[in-house]
Amino acid sequence: MFDRLEDLLRRFEEIMSELSEPSVTSNQERFRSLMKEQSDLEPIVKAYQEYKKSKQDIEDSLVMLDEESDEDMREMLKEELNDAKARVEVLEQELKILLLPKDPNDDKNVIVEIRAGAGGDEAALFAAEIYRMYVHYAEGRRWKVETMNVDEIGIGGMKEVQFMINGKGAYSVMKYESGVHRVQRVPETESGGRIHTSTISVAVMPEVDEDIDIVIEEKDIRIDVMRASGNGGQCVNTTDSAVRLTHYPTGIVVYSQTEKSQIQNKAKAFALLRAKLYDIEQQQRHDAEAELRRSQIGTGDRSEKIRTYNFPQGRVTDHRINLTLYKLDKVMNGDIQEIVDACIAADQAAKLVRMNEN
Repeated sequence: MFDRLEDLLRRFEEIMSELSEPSVTSNQERFRSLMKEQSDLEPIVKAYQEYKKSKQDIEDSLVMLDEESDEDMREMLKEELNDAKARVEVLEQELKILLLPKDPNDDKNVIVEIRAGAGGDEAALFAAEIYRMYVHYAEGRRWKVETMNVDEIGIGGMKEVQFMINGKGAYSVMKYESGVHRVQRVPETESGGRIHTSTISVAVMPEVDEDIDIVIEEKDIRIDVMRASGNGGQCVNTTDSAVRLTHYPTGIVVYSQTEKSQIQNKAKAFALLRAKLYDIEQQQRHDAEAELRRSQIGTGDRSEKIRTYNFPQGRVTDHRINLTLYKLDKVMNGDIQEIVDACIAADQAAKLVRMNEN
């Protein structure tokens, strides 16, 4: 591990030197590439430099202890020694986590798809609530949310909704939301007061950059344009602005109608289709790497039930990490960071165990 850290430190110093050269600053592509590499390496280098300083503090304290006879000074030096040893242990663990293989999609924007499952109108109502939960969470992080398509029902529910979240590191956080979400509550439409169980599915897909090779052949796709439909709004039922794409090889159908322009809706539909095709590739790769998939949280089986929202008890339980919180109101209002942080910690712990076994 420390040989690798020394290599990364040397590489960081090379980058810093190269960035000051006029030939690099005039080459925008090279400059951006080096800045990205510097940004990725900086937290590792800072932690490693602090680690080296703490190791040096231990050596200095030991030498001074050998030479010091005054008891008060010796006590102070022992305290400093213990602090430095504790800091070294913390930094060693931090460095191990920083050196874990990074998901190449972590820095990307995401496309999220929520679909109502079992439970009819109640599932659609819950889908709309989960959509609002993610919008509040994204806004709290100052990320931008763009709705791509929504299929609403008259009572305020959503059969399905697709939306994009633009924000640095959005995928690194949102990927833990993929899976089946279950709600247990008495529906507003239920007069008997019985608790119903409904489900929705959430799929989180990284936005596909242009440099990723996702080929969509013209012969494999059908493009239909039509009038947008929905609960009012400009352009609804007035212009042929909505776009539907059908991808024959996979049977995927995507639809976009949220923009006034057919060109904008077409661009959104193609972005969603590219994300879905890339997601299929990712899932197939994970299937092939069964051991990796078992050790990861948040990138596994889409049919996995990941979370239960129990309204009578005010409880949210994440089944993957056995976490239960009794603050359902706050969670539904977008306060999901504690759940996300717990998922990240569990994911890192599983990867560390796997790394130590190899």
